[in-house]
Amino acid sequence: MTGLSAVLIFVGLFLLGGAISFWRQGLPRGVVVLLGIGSALALLAGVLRLEVWQ
Repeated sequence: MTGLSAVLIFVGLFLLGGAISFWRQGLPRGVVVLLGIGSALALLAGVLRLEVWQ
């Protein structure tokens, strides 16, 4: 696992936690969806950068 993939996975999990927290607080749906999309993209990029796929 490279450093960049670890950072991307960490950021994705951080954003996912923020989206869940914002959803529980009842913030606007657009903010939660935006955080969810950002989380999914960061996690996907981190997983795809793992060296097991090469």
